[in-house]
Amino acid sequence: MNNRQDARLERVLATLALVIISLISLANVVVRYFTDASFAFTEEFSVFLLVILTFAGASVAMRSNRHIRIGFAERMFPRLRTPLILVQWLASVLVLGMVLWYGGQFALEEYQWESESPGLGLPNWWYVVWLPLLALMMLIRLTQMTIDRLRGRLADEP
Repeated sequence: MNNRQDARLERVLATLALVIISLISLANVVVRYFTDASFAFTEEFSVFLLVILTFAGASVAMRSNRHIRIGFAERMFPRLRTPLILVQWLASVLVLGMVLWYGGQFALEEYQWESESPGLGLPNWWYVVWLPLLALMMLIRLTQMTIDRLRGRLADEP
């Protein structure tokens, strides 16, 4: 199975975020060097794009079985492989479920309160809404990876 195809959306998001961060940071350095001033938006956008990069990259890692997990226990107790995989899935679902729930609540509150970002005055929910969306993508990729591992379609070690 070609896992590169499975998380294409997250790969594109992570790549775009990294490219944009690089470009605006480079532009900011060049402008600061020549004018002793800097672009006001670079820090705000960079932090936002780093969150997207982190969550999208984690989703790709999740789908390709390269996420952080305790493989030692699986190797130590091979007869407990299936229950251990399910426990790992359940623990990850609980954590990502909380990120999804509370991130969604936070995004909704930011939208309802019409909060604005301190630097540029843009609606805060534009930034925050990506947290629950990408947590949902991670949940989907986690479940896909877990099913593939349980069915033997994906090696336990990447």
